[in-house]
Amino acid sequence: MTPHSIFLAAATAPEQSPLMMPMMLVLMFAMFYLLIIRPQQRREKERQAMLAALKNGDRVVFAGGLLGIVTNVKDKTCTVRLADNVKVEALRSAISQVLTKDDTPDETASK
Repeated sequence: MTPHSIFLAAATAPEQSPLMMPMMLVLMFAMFYLLIIRPQQRREKERQAMLAALKNGDRVVFAGGLLGIVTNVKDKTCTVRLADNVKVEALRSAISQVLTKDDTPDETASK
């Protein structure tokens, strides 16, 4: 064996199957879908259900951290009482959490 033949043998790598690259791409997309897209869709579906079930008297937390009680619900907006004699009209999409009677606001819900 000559020194050249040793380097040539080491430099030539075994041939990969032509299907390997598309299979890797499909596998990466499947993992991306299962780990990122699907959980986000589930959270958004739960959020839409929460906003659809909004009714008068519910305690809500806004994305900005304000707490209030819903006094009137419309299609895309709702009127919320923040304090005595202080009512604001806000978009439903600004609500990040609906609280039950004994609940305290969850800091992770707005993130």
